[in-house]
Amino acid sequence: MRTQYRATCFAIAGLLALDPILHQAGLAPWLHRPAVAESRLQQFIHRLRGDQLPATIASSNGRIEAQEIDVAAKYAGRLAEVLVDEGDTVDSGQVIARLDDREYRAQLLGAQAEVLRAESALAEAEALIAQRDSEAAVARSSFTRIQELFASGHATAQTLDERRGSLRTAEAAQRAAAAERAQAQSSIAAAEAEVSRLNAVLDDMVITAPRRGRVQYELARTGEVVAAGAKIVTLLDLTDVSMSLYLPAEQAGRVALGDEARIILDPAPDVVIPASVTFVSADAQFTPKAVETRDEREKLVFRIKIQIPRTLLERFEQQVKAGVRGTGFVRTDTTALWPDFLQVKLP
Repeated sequence: MRTQYRATCFAIAGLLALDPILHQAGLAPWLHRPAVAESRLQQFIHRLRGDQLPATIASSNGRIEAQEIDVAAKYAGRLAEVLVDEGDTVDSGQVIARLDDREYRAQLLGAQAEVLRAESALAEAEALIAQRDSEAAVARSSFTRIQELFASGHATAQTLDERRGSLRTAEAAQRAAAAERAQAQSSIAAAEAEVSRLNAVLDDMVITAPRRGRVQYELARTGEVVAAGAKIVTLLDLTDVSMSLYLPAEQAGRVALGDEARIILDPAPDVVIPASVTFVSADAQFTPKAVETRDEREKLVFRIKIQIPRTLLERFEQQVKAGVRGTGFVRTDTTALWPDFLQVKLP
C-alpha cells in the first residue's frame, strides 16, 4: 500500500514538473481540469492512505443494501394482468397485478342470493310468530273463562282439561315459531359473513404495493397460474437503505449505536454521504467473501449496520441503487471530529 502511494505521488510530481511542456503542447487543459478532477484525485490519495486514518475512525468496504419486499399472491389463480415492469417505481397502494376472479364473483352472487333467501325465511318466521301469538292469546282467554266456569260449577273438568291442553299447544307453537325466527336470523348472519369473506377475497385478488418502492424483480407474467403465496414481484424499499461494515472486535466494541457515520461510494468518490449506526452485531463471524478487507479473511469480525437518513433518500430517490460498492466510516470515539475529506458533501 505504501509503495503504491509513493508511486502515485511520484507520478503526480512528474506531471507537475512537465507543466510547461504540457502548456506548449496544448495539453494543459487535461492537467488543469475543474475542481471535480482534483477532488477525485485527492479522494484516490486518501483511499491509498487508508492506514493514515485517525485512530478514532474505522473503515470497511461494503455495498449499498436496500430492504427487499416480496409481494405475493394470497390465493391461487391465473394472473389476468401484471401492470409493472422491472425498474418501475410504485407508490403505496398502487395496483401491481390482478388475478382472474370470475370464480369468486360467481360464488359471491350465490352468497348474496343466500342472504336474500335467509331474509325471506325471517319474514315468514315473523309472520308465523304473529299468528302463533294470536292463537296463544285466544287459547289463554278460553282457558281462563272455562276455569272461572269450572270454579262456579258451570263447566266440567273434561272441558277444563281440553282448554288447558289447547293453551299448552298454542304456547309450544309460539316457542317453535320463535326458534324459526332465530334460525332465520342465524342464516342471515352466516350468509352475510360469506359475502364479506368473498368480498375480502376479491380485494386480495387485486395485488397492491404495501409501500413505495422500486420493482427489482418481476417473478411472474400475465397468463401464468400461480400458487397461494407465490411471489409476483420483489420491491426495494427506497427509504430503508444501509451498508454493512465488518470490523474486528477492538474497533466494533467502541462503536456507539446512534453515532454518526459516513459513506463514500465507488461511482461517486466526491460525495460524502451522512449515515448513522443502527446495529452492532452481538456475534462474531468470518468476513463474507464479497467484502475485501486489509486484515486476514479468517479473522472474526462483527457486523455493523449504518443507515442513510430517510429524508436524504427521498431527495435522491432516482439515484439510489442497491449493490453499489463503497467504503463506510464509523467513529470509535463519539467526541472525535471527522477529518476534512469525510465532511458531508452532497451533490
